[in-house]
Amino acid sequence: VSSQAKAENLASRIVQSVRDEEDDDAIFAELEAEIENDDDPGVREKGYAYVKKELEKVKEMQQSAHGRYVEITNEKEVIQISANEPRCVIHFYHSNFRRCEIMDKHLAKLAPKYFNTRFIRVFVENVPFLVERLGIKVLPCVMCFIDGVSKDKLVGFEELGNVDAFETAALELRLSNSGTSSSNWSLVTLINCQRCLEKGESIRVQYHI
Repeated sequence: VSSQAKAENLASRIVQSVRDEEDDDAIFAELEAEIENDDDPGVREKGYAYVKKELEKVKEMQQSAHGRYVEITNEKEVIQISANEPRCVIHFYHSNFRRCEIMDKHLAKLAPKYFNTRFIRVFVENVPFLVERLGIKVLPCVMCFIDGVSKDKLVGFEELGNVDAFETAALELRLSNSGTSSSNWSLVTLINCQRCLEKGESIRVQYHI
């Protein structure tokens, strides 16, 4: 195993420790000891810096709510998150729809498991411009963004067996296939949305289940 591979393995354990809610200082001390005792001089040379950098990255991600399923109420902030995060899953919901509550339950379970992906929920009445631009008509609607581009849209429960009692694993598998959507909204489009918002434009949309 190369020294680089060993360093990457050590760094990946930091993310795992965050998901398991272990103590940051304790895991860092454990990894540091492994680096110092490794027979490979490459690991001793690069490992510490690599792990330290990864730990700082993880802490920054924690501060930006990675690993948690949170609600964003400001439309401009939603645009910024979807444009700037490498991976982002957004649930567009309405409080009157029971199936949106079911979707919330499953996404809340997935957020800690996929720490590198940002999971958020947005109330459709708070984001009318995005709802119109993204063509959201049926709820619940879950959209997956990769590097500022919408790669997938999951509408309702049809692809989850069209039953309310689907397993979280079914949603997890479906989201893992993101990238098949034919409607790709680029970062430029999202920035244009933000500019229109700054002009005070608003749109009314009807939602269906």
